[in-house]
Amino acid sequence: MRCPYCGNEDTQVKDSRPTEDNTAIRRRRFCAACGGRFTTFERVQLRELTIIKANGRRVPFDRDKLMRSVQIAMRKRPVEQDRIERMVSGIVRRLESMGESEIPSAVIGRLVMEGLSSLDAVAYVRFASVYKNFREAKDFEEFLGELSGPGRDEIDDDR
Repeated sequence: MRCPYCGNEDTQVKDSRPTEDNTAIRRRRFCAACGGRFTTFERVQLRELTIIKANGRRVPFDRDKLMRSVQIAMRKRPVEQDRIERMVSGIVRRLESMGESEIPSAVIGRLVMEGLSSLDAVAYVRFASVYKNFREAKDFEEFLGELSGPGRDEIDDDR
């Protein structure tokens, strides 16, 4: 593993242990050349996944990009990082177990929406605003109305 500080290719593993959800191995490494310490994660990858974007373009699946988009939706929300990590790992496992090597981006968006709906309602709406391409406040109102469910307005009108 190359040292991120000096580029030396000879680094040593000082400690290895599984992550809390047992989906990866966390390795603490040491660079003999510069003395730098850093952490790497090793994950099982069942198959190479390709994402088919809405415009037809094909790009390699990037777990880190998925994690970043979820973390943006979860920013400043009271949800433990461990739960977010488990959700993303679950999505990746579901994608890999589909048996397809090419997956439409809409499938990933739908899986993220499902996961966020069970974790945090605000993060769910944040992600939906980008995923569903909300353009104005009316789009938010319609989406929130769908979340509230039928009959919700009648309850609010009785006050």
